Amino acid sequence: MSYTVFATIPVKPEHLNDAREAVAAIVPQTRAEAGCEHFEPYRATDGSPNLYIFERWADRAAFDFHHAQDYTKAVFTKYEGWLRGAPELVEVMELKD
Repeated sequence: MSYTVFATIPVKPEHLNDAREAVAAIVPQTRAEAGCEHFEPYRATDGSPNLYIFERWADRAAFDFHHAQDYTKAVFTKYEGWLRGAPELVEVMELKD
């Protein structure tokens, strides 16, 4: 069963471009991970300083593996000064009839 997360990342306005670039830089490596089924970052169309990431992993272990990678940890280190608050992770599942 897949593990799916929708992340909201509240960025300080003055660091939005830096945060966008940092996340964009790890997309190819992330998508190449064995357990990555979908990893798509977004930004708000209204210009608000939030990033959103839709992630689907083979399982929770694959998600945890991703967060243990040096390139992922490097982004979180940068976030320390760039965010207005902690990222919000919401686990979601598909609607079934």
